[in-house]
Amino acid sequence: MEATLDGAPLGFWQAHAVKAGSVLKLGRVTGAGLRAYVAVSGGFDVPDYLGAKSTFTLGRFGGHAGRTLRVGDMLHLAHRDKLPKTGARLPQALLPRYSSAWEIAVLYGPHGAPDFFTADDIDTFFATEWEVHYNSSRTGVRLIGPKPQWARRDGGEAGLHPSNIHDNAYAIGAIDFTGDMPVILGPDGPSLGGFVCPAVIVDCELWKMGQLKPGDRVRFRQVSQDWATSMSTAADRAIESLSMPVQPALTSHQPLTTSHSPILRRLPASKAQVEVLYRQSGDRYLLVEYGPLVLDLNLRFRVHALMSWVQEQGIPGVIDLTPGIRSLQIHFDGRRLPLMKLLDLLVAAEKELPSIDDMQVPARIVHLPLSWDDAATRLAIEKYAQSVRKDAPWCPSNIEFIRRINGLDSIDDVRRIVFDASYMVLGLGDVYLGAPVATPVDPRHRLVTTKYNPARTWTPENAVGIGGAYLCVYGMEGPGGYQFVGRTLQMWNRYKQTDAFTGGKPWLLRFFDQIRFFPVTEHELLKIREDFPLGRYPLRIEETAFSLRDYNDFLRANEQSIGAFKARQQSAFEAERERWREAGQADYAAEAVLPGSAADGERQLPANGRAVATHLAGNIWKISVKPGDDVAAGDPLVIVESMKMEFPVAAPFAGKVLQVFCREGSQVSAGQDLIVLEAA
Repeated sequence: MEATLDGAPLGFWQAHAVKAGSVLKLGRVTGAGLRAYVAVSGGFDVPDYLGAKSTFTLGRFGGHAGRTLRVGDMLHLAHRDKLPKTGARLPQALLPRYSSAWEIAVLYGPHGAPDFFTADDIDTFFATEWEVHYNSSRTGVRLIGPKPQWARRDGGEAGLHPSNIHDNAYAIGAIDFTGDMPVILGPDGPSLGGFVCPAVIVDCELWKMGQLKPGDRVRFRQVSQDWATSMSTAADRAIESLSMPVQPALTSHQPLTTSHSPILRRLPASKAQVEVLYRQSGDRYLLVEYGPLVLDLNLRFRVHALMSWVQEQGIPGVIDLTPGIRSLQIHFDGRRLPLMKLLDLLVAAEKELPSIDDMQVPARIVHLPLSWDDAATRLAIEKYAQSVRKDAPWCPSNIEFIRRINGLDSIDDVRRIVFDASYMVLGLGDVYLGAPVATPVDPRHRLVTTKYNPARTWTPENAVGIGGAYLCVYGMEGPGGYQFVGRTLQMWNRYKQTDAFTGGKPWLLRFFDQIRFFPVTEHELLKIREDFPLGRYPLRIEETAFSLRDYNDFLRANEQSIGAFKARQQSAFEAERERWREAGQADYAAEAVLPGSAADGERQLPANGRAVATHLAGNIWKISVKPGDDVAAGDPLVIVESMKMEFPVAAPFAGKVLQVFCREGSQVSAGQDLIVLEAA
């Protein structure tokens, strides 16, 4: 990156004294890498949000006004009694090495072969040089490469695609297969989701994720837990001393063997308990799974029992606990709590956990307005069909797709079931900001769908969707894969406590809440969404309790009708799969390699003409000109969508448009010619 202080070039990786009134100018990033950082002694004086000063732009909170900086913003510096020494330079041996061809260390798991992937899939994953997709950001880095063969036909109740699983927590840096396309989940990514992850970037290598730019190549190198722990320790010492170089020596991937599994330990099923699996999920996370790959509220209660036990123990080194449908992710500090010690504690805990048979949990019934088939969700479908996948079976209507895949007679049947159902919240943080993952208490209300493949790049805030047998309310704008049914009110209140948002918590829902929808019009919902965050819309909430024994009695009493519903649903599921096969949609190739840029020398240009290229890879969102148009210098010619943002390609001089080489919705590579201008 080009950087100057009062017009003089500024050295990187060193401290500089800056006088009052000086001007720091930062230019564009050149060469390898994508991001640069400015550190100010003492930090910036901005309010803490959820214990941090960082900015989450998608959620619109934290940092300076919860957004990117704008011209005219004033950033105040935190008070410092004494200024640090300036002029010191970081030793050359400690400087990171940037590249356009990266090697990144990962740990295998939590999901692998033979459960989800084939052994060949895992070998291919580690042998492939993946290409970074243009539609990448802090939420996730999409990768272009070979499609897995998969070890399963589908995800069962979790969805039609074999990548679909019952929602579990994600580790930061997990490589998440959203359908056939892998995505590295970034620091702004979701904390919960329903896709398999064959590997997780180790903690000391996470910085590389922030430097990947569209078109870069990435190869993942499998390492051990001991290697990751030793490198993290070495990195800590290097930061403290600023003298010890840290250059990881990555080991080559070895062919998968039966002894090399992401499952670290296994407790077999018995009369007293279900099977328990302990899955490796990076060097800072452990995923504990209960029972078979089915949707069973009894398993969720088992997860709740373990989570409560860990909280009560107050184990030093445990950072965070995130429950999924049938799993619990434990975020831990391996320097304070070694992995093997944590495993021993958890295995021993199984003998201490109480029986769940008579478990009863406090719950609430939360009545939410739903704008059915809302205009905002229809717009998201249109954008997906234009820029991601034109032939998707769920386009142009997600609701019609839900009807078809569940064997229902009409769209009205879909509507009736959605409004009749009582959705129990089993997880929070599914696609951001306290967003619930919920399932109908009555299995006869469980509409089952597959998720988008590949995922959407944009979802409207508080859209309501169904994926697998689960319902989600999207907490904010962002990517997503659930099939839309409508839109509701906010799940997160950024700055205000109201009757609905209490206890200092900005999220609305709690574990085991039951959501019940009632219909409103699009116009009514817009007014509700305006009033609700301000406390001007009263939300109906009923306090109750949920008894697992009563629920199991209900299932036994209605076993026959539940079975008939599932049989009809499964038949429609198979029929939809056959339609995909006949239409050639069953083996959808997620993404082709971006086309190469054309050489300017091959264009037949007039003497005063010039080809105008895009400086980054992306998707053509809008073409603002046509041949024959006159343009002024700086006028936007084309808008390229890349990294979840829109970048205008401007006219470098005044002139006339002679040729347009691109079309809206097409993909372009960095350096590819888009327009030919003739100078005025």
